[in-house]
Amino acid sequence: MILRRFLFLVLVISIYPVSVRGEGEIYLSNPDSTQLRRPNYRQLHGLFAAQTALYAGSLYGLSKTWYKNPLVRFNIADDTHEWKQLDKVGHLYTAYQISRHTAQMYSWTGVSKKQAVIYGAISGFFFQTPIEILDGFSSDYGFSPGDMVANLAGPVLYAGQVLLWDEIRIQPKFSFHYTTLAQQRPELLGSNKAERWLKDYNGQTYWFSWSPRSFFPESNWPAWLCLSAGYGIHDMVAGETAKSIELGYRPYRQYYLSLDVDLTKIKTRNKFVRTVGFMLNSLKVPAPALEFSQRGFSFRPIYY
Repeated sequence: MILRRFLFLVLVISIYPVSVRGEGEIYLSNPDSTQLRRPNYRQLHGLFAAQTALYAGSLYGLSKTWYKNPLVRFNIADDTHEWKQLDKVGHLYTAYQISRHTAQMYSWTGVSKKQAVIYGAISGFFFQTPIEILDGFSSDYGFSPGDMVANLAGPVLYAGQVLLWDEIRIQPKFSFHYTTLAQQRPELLGSNKAERWLKDYNGQTYWFSWSPRSFFPESNWPAWLCLSAGYGIHDMVAGETAKSIELGYRPYRQYYLSLDVDLTKIKTRNKFVRTVGFMLNSLKVPAPALEFSQRGFSFRPIYY
């Protein structure tokens, strides 16, 4: 199901205008952000219309192509035990990134910082809610309370930081590497490289990056250099741990500590470079990492 969330994130980014002011989480560090500005209602209404049309069309397409079997009575499926909850972190990540990107777009219409953050957070949550509802009417999936909690946690993490600290200090990020496990069950973990990137949870790692400088502004720590804590899984060739064990594997969790770069904190006057940095800041930069799992500690010279 992560494929559908990824498609929505791509759709949000696809309407991104290549224009950026300021540095960091751009509108937050704009020196004019504290001044009252009259919203450009034409742009604001246009953005509302574009989001509505894009989302409605996407949902219609999904309802016709993704759900192959006829819809049934609404049903609930508790899948919180699957994939060692890595998929739930993926939901949080996707909802967070949709919130972050849409808030940035709203800020360009001239609304206040608080309004942009709230509109972005609402978008991050509601962009995914109808998908969960459609799942509830599907015999293949079912409505997942765990997914809904994660879908809410992402926007809360985004808006909560801005409203509490007036900036983003903790940034969810993503990295991926190909594994040989997908070859064992290509129908589930992906039959080609593109599918494996989206379906093979064994190769996905979700990170939370932060710069000590954000918490200790008087320190000499570079603002762009971050510490990053990651979470991944391995040997999961089925959604359920028991099923993976039956197939001869021993699934386990992986925890990482690494370095990262906040691309929005790298100073440059080039607007295009700042825009690219803002968009790529959702991905973890490859770097040395310390891994801890049930197998003990290990050092990865370069991990992604």
